[in-house]
Amino acid sequence: MTRFDHNGSSLNAFAQNKLAQLEAKNQRRRLVESSRAGAMSMHVDGGPELISFTDNDYLGLSTHPSVIAAAQAATAEFGAGAGASRLVTGNHPLYSKLEQTLARIKGTEDAVVYGSGYLANVGIIPTIIGKNDLIIADELIHTSIHGGIQLSRATIRFCRHNDVAHISEILEAERANFGRALIVVDGVYSMDGDIAPLKELGELAKVYDAWLMNDDAHALGTIGGGRGSLHETGAHGLVPLQMGTLSKAAGAYGGYLAASKSVCDLMRTRSRSFIYTTGLPPAAVGAALKALELIEADPNLVARPTKLAQHFAKELGLNKPVTPIVPLVIGSEADALKASADLADLGFKVIAFRPPTVPEGTSRLRFCFSASHRDHDVERLIAACKKLRLGGVA
Repeated sequence: MTRFDHNGSSLNAFAQNKLAQLEAKNQRRRLVESSRAGAMSMHVDGGPELISFTDNDYLGLSTHPSVIAAAQAATAEFGAGAGASRLVTGNHPLYSKLEQTLARIKGTEDAVVYGSGYLANVGIIPTIIGKNDLIIADELIHTSIHGGIQLSRATIRFCRHNDVAHISEILEAERANFGRALIVVDGVYSMDGDIAPLKELGELAKVYDAWLMNDDAHALGTIGGGRGSLHETGAHGLVPLQMGTLSKAAGAYGGYLAASKSVCDLMRTRSRSFIYTTGLPPAAVGAALKALELIEADPNLVARPTKLAQHFAKELGLNKPVTPIVPLVIGSEADALKASADLADLGFKVIAFRPPTVPEGTSRLRFCFSASHRDHDVERLIAACKKLRLGGVA
């Protein structure tokens, strides 16, 4: 008779072996305690204060007094938690106002808010695409989109990054073999900071009756006057599925889909990650509402992060960025980790991104600029990078 392990030792052995393999490749992750001392300053594991150039808080709104006050007011009125899923009793009154605001900003009939950007992507895609359908995805899409693709059970074809011609070739060769077709891209790619060619993709999608979806997580509040990648690229009426998050430039939490009313109603009725998730805490919804109000009211606030990024890149001899994200590809995991540690020694928090987040051999530092960064913080960072011989200028 075969004897099986009943005390979990085989599970622990499996985990320890996997961790050892990741450690050998400098790909093991560890949590570090980060205590934020201000909009862009923090203490890591109780150490000295560091200026963070790694946050996604592009406008500094997570610590804005008005946003914090809105979160506190929402908690005082509606409680600390939603109490249940939105289809049960968790649909507190702030939700409808937030969805109407998002629809106005994104230029759509309606919007539906999810618990997070990840939950949005794993919920949207399998609700509209199934096993007899085709998905064409950019090779650099966010990992959460991969999750939605896998749940859909559709046939997947990956295209070369931002290569409209390659997508055209795939559609021409394969579109007739499938019922529905989805093209999915990031509006702004978080590891490279570039923007998807949405207008060209949208026109192509129309020819082949494909639906275009963009993940605007890093675009809301940063480009297109704060309205995102569709407005930045002039792709009006060409992107029927605009997904995004409220946890980056909006400084709060939650995800969303901006689309037609019928599509949003379908999500509320059939999207599993919407139906079976407790509603967002009222504080998160109240904070997001106030943040979106500030984004709409202040174009200079929205423009500042990219201006800072462009100044930084120019001083270091890097390509001119079009978003607040400036990647500096190092190569190996070990070298990227060392560069991150060296910058920390000089007072800056800049995370090293490694595989599988980025392709093998392209481990990098990713600099994210925020409206809350002070000019002299950026100048100090430039001086530190030059001292460490990072970038194109020694």
